Amino acid sequence: MITDPFGVVTALLVIEGGIFYLAEYGPTKRFFNVLPPMFWIYFLPMVATTLGVIPQQSEVYPFISRHLLPVSLVMLLLSVDIRAILRLGKIALAMLLVGSAGIVLGGPTVLLLFQPWLPADIWLGFGALSGSWIGGSANMVAVQQGIGTPEEILAPIIVVDTIVAYSWMGLLIALAKFQSLYDRWNRSNTQVMEELNRKLSSSEKTRTSALTLKHAVVIFAVGFAGAWVAAWMGAALPEVRNLVSTYTWTILIVTALGVGLSFTPVRRLEPFGASKLGYGLLYLVLAAIGARANLADMMSVPILVVAGFTWVAIHALLLLAASRLLRAPMFLMVTASQANIGGPASAPVVAGVYQPALVTVGLLMAIVGGILGTYLGIVCSQLCRMVSQL
Repeated sequence: MITDPFGVVTALLVIEGGIFYLAEYGPTKRFFNVLPPMFWIYFLPMVATTLGVIPQQSEVYPFISRHLLPVSLVMLLLSVDIRAILRLGKIALAMLLVGSAGIVLGGPTVLLLFQPWLPADIWLGFGALSGSWIGGSANMVAVQQGIGTPEEILAPIIVVDTIVAYSWMGLLIALAKFQSLYDRWNRSNTQVMEELNRKLSSSEKTRTSALTLKHAVVIFAVGFAGAWVAAWMGAALPEVRNLVSTYTWTILIVTALGVGLSFTPVRRLEPFGASKLGYGLLYLVLAAIGARANLADMMSVPILVVAGFTWVAIHALLLLAASRLLRAPMFLMVTASQANIGGPASAPVVAGVYQPALVTVGLLMAIVGGILGTYLGIVCSQLCRMVSQL
C-alpha cells in the first residue's frame, strides 16, 4: 500500500492524468461518452482504496480539500460574469430549499419504513446525518452535539454518509450526458444559462492565447495568494457557533475575492488558461474525495445503507417534482442536490461537470445549505424522535 503523502498525491495525479489522456486518445475516446472523465476521476480512487493501493485515511486528503479548493476557486472565478449568474438566483434558491425539505421530510419517512429493523435510538443518528446532508460535516457535528448522539450510534452513520453521499455524487456525475435530453423533455428554461455559456465560450474562442511559463506562474501566484489571504482573514473573523466556521469564512471570502478579481485587469489571465489550471486542481480535489470511500464498507451496515439510499431517493423525487413545476434545468436540480448532500467541497465539482461556466452557483448554494443545516437538522431530529415513539 502507498502510505507516504508524496506517493498518495502521485497516485491521484496519475489517475487524473491517465483518465484525461485516455479520454482524448482515439481508441478509448468513445468509451468516455458513456461515463464522462469526471466520474472515473472520482470512482477510480475509491476502487484503489478498496483494493488497498492507497489508504482510506491520509493527511493528504483533508489538505487537498481544504487548501487546493480555495486556490482553484480563485482561478475559476477570474472571468465570471456575476451579473448573469445572479439572474439564476430565485430558481436556484428555490431548488436548494426543496432539496433541503426532501432531507427534512425524508428522514422521518425512512425511519417509519425501516424502524422494525433498526436500533431504538437510531433517530439520534438520523438527526446527525440530516445535518450533514443539508449543509456538510460541520453541521453533522453541530447537530450531534445539539441532540446528544452517542459515538456508538454515530460511527455507523458516518459509514452510511460516506457510502451513500459519495455514490450519489458519482451517479450525478454519470448522468451529466443526459442533461440535454432531460431539459428537452422537461421543457426547461435554459435561456439564461445558454446565453451565459455562449458569451463565455465565444470569448474563449476569440481570445485564447498560448500558456507560457510566465503566465502559469502568475496564475498560480494569484490563486495561492488569494487562497492564503482568504484563510488569513477567515481565521481572524469570529466563528458563529453552529453556523459559520473559520473554513466557511475562508470560502465566503475566497468567493468574493475571485469575483472581485473578475472586475480587475487580473481577468486578462483567463485567455492564458487560468480556468483550465483551476479545473486541474478542482479535479484533484474530486480524486481526494473519492479516495476517502471504501466500497467494502457497504457490507458492514447493509440495512442502514439501504435506508440511506431510500432517504436520498425521496429527496431526489421532490427535486424532480420541483424541476417539473418550475421548469428548472437539470443543472440546477443536480447542483441543488449535491449542495445539500455533499456541501461546498463537492457542489462546485458537480456544477462544473454540467455547466463549467457556472461552477460558482454550486458553491453559493452549498454555503446557503451550510447556514441552514444545523437548524433544519435539529428540526429533522425532532421529527425522527416523534416517529420513534410511535
